[in-house]
Amino acid sequence: MADKTTAAASKDDGGPLASDQGKTVIADQVVAKIAGIAAREVEGVYQLGGAGSRAVGALRERIPGSRTNHGQGVSVEVGERQAAVDLDVVAEYGIAIADLAAGVRRNVVTSVERMTGLEVTEVNLVVHDVHLPDESDDGADGEPRVE
Repeated sequence: MADKTTAAASKDDGGPLASDQGKTVIADQVVAKIAGIAAREVEGVYQLGGAGSRAVGALRERIPGSRTNHGQGVSVEVGERQAAVDLDVVAEYGIAIADLAAGVRRNVVTSVERMTGLEVTEVNLVVHDVHLPDESDDGADGEPRVE
């Protein structure tokens, strides 16, 4: 008997994504893409992802016709009403990491909550590296080594 009461109470309090006409489910990939785009918009974020995912992303971008993976370096947990986001970040040199983290959190929370209606419970950042202005990713910007 208690199960029916609980089920009825949870149906009535389904949050902004549930109504009498139906329920909306948002896939993890959608939230990851929104969070990835929002994080990249913050000045001082050079790239998202750990070393392995950045290497795979660089290979993927060289394939003709391929698309940028906006969810790279982003992992999310999505529930019925809430979402949690974990980001792997490469920061630009000279940017205060604490300020960068605050800006990324603010932008990710605002974007995800506005676009999905989910409450973002936390945004965790791991800063994997600092990009120096004179570093080149693949050496293509420098002089060729052979003729």
